[in-house]
Amino acid sequence: MAEGTWIDAVARLRATRRPGVLVTLASVRGHAPRAAGAKLVVAADATWGTIGGGNLEAVAIERARELLADPAAGPELVSSALSDKAPYQHGVQCCGGEVTVFLEPLPVVPAVAIFGVGHVGLELARILARQDVDLHLIDTRPEQLAPERLAVLADAVANVHVHRSAVLPEIVLGELPPGTHVLIMTHDHAEDYALCDAVLREGEYASIGLIGSGAKWSRFQRRLATDGGHTAAAIARIRTPIGLGEITGKEPATIAVSVAAQLLLAVERWPTRSPA
Repeated sequence: MAEGTWIDAVARLRATRRPGVLVTLASVRGHAPRAAGAKLVVAADATWGTIGGGNLEAVAIERARELLADPAAGPELVSSALSDKAPYQHGVQCCGGEVTVFLEPLPVVPAVAIFGVGHVGLELARILARQDVDLHLIDTRPEQLAPERLAVLADAVANVHVHRSAVLPEIVLGELPPGTHVLIMTHDHAEDYALCDAVLREGEYASIGLIGSGAKWSRFQRRLATDGGHTAAAIARIRTPIGLGEITGKEPATIAVSVAAQLLLAVERWPTRSPA
């Protein structure tokens, strides 16, 4: 395969939100099927590239898939001798050299959806854009998602997805990947309620947050129970107020920092390596 294949494979896994492991031939002493730097990408059901084939590659693939099955696994180095005297599982490789392989897990990056890109929403997007996440921005007001307004995200590390929904923002819920962290902070309490109702009815979400006062949440809880028919346990999935309680400032940027900090704590606790 062409050397660029592994780069394309990593990009493909990222785009389809599938986990993988990048396997690199880190060092070579003596003779080996490939030079140091050769790469192989391993997914649960496919591989791209090669580090030389044979027992060396087969063992690396097996170990990579063991790492895929363990959300807590980290990068590791594995050394092997290419000799007929060395232990082997998939045939003898007697090139005579010694190699070290570096296995680097490529987890599925977290996904975050911000419903409502007003003052707080935009400040929050600016913070989260510096993180390695899939960031979804949704608003029913076209001007809030105007390219010139979102120009502050031009250098984003995050992969930013802009959803323009003129009437029903809850439709976008069906476009979000499983395990998305949902933040509801629109300009309209009716939109907020519709989103709360919809998010409890369908989909798998890592966390659900709602901005607003205690009075607003009391009204929503009553309606979600009586009109929506949701159980108390289901309603309790919605976290409100959002943000760290120790940060009490009300400036949009301050609220955004508080919400981002709480969200990043939730992201760290949510496993992201299992297949989506």
